[in-house]
Amino acid sequence: MKSDFIVPIQPMTFGKESSIGGSGRTGETGESSMFRSIFENAVNDVKTTQADLEDKQYLLATGQIDDAHTVPIAAAQAQLSIDLLVQLRNKALDAYNELMRISL
Repeated sequence: MKSDFIVPIQPMTFGKESSIGGSGRTGETGESSMFRSIFENAVNDVKTTQADLEDKQYLLATGQIDDAHTVPIAAAQAQLSIDLLVQLRNKALDAYNELMRISL
C-alpha cells in the first residue's frame, strides 16, 4: 500500500498530441480521434477509480487498512469520475441533437 494518502489531481490527456491529422483509422479525422480519446479516457478513469474504491473497501472490511478516511476519499473520486462521464455524454447528446435540428 502506498504511503501517500492524497494523490494530486492529474490533467486529462487526450491521446497523442502529434496525431491531430488522424489516428490511422479510415475516415477518422483529427477531431473525431480527439473526441474518441476524451471518452475513452473518461471511461478508463471510471474503471480505475471504481477498482481503487473496491480495493480500499475490501481492505477496510478485512481490517488491513490503517486509515479509514481513504475509503470516503476514494468514493468521492469514483463519484466525480462518473459525474464527469455522464456530463460528457449529456453534452455530446445535446450537440448531436442541435446538429439534427439544423435544416439545410
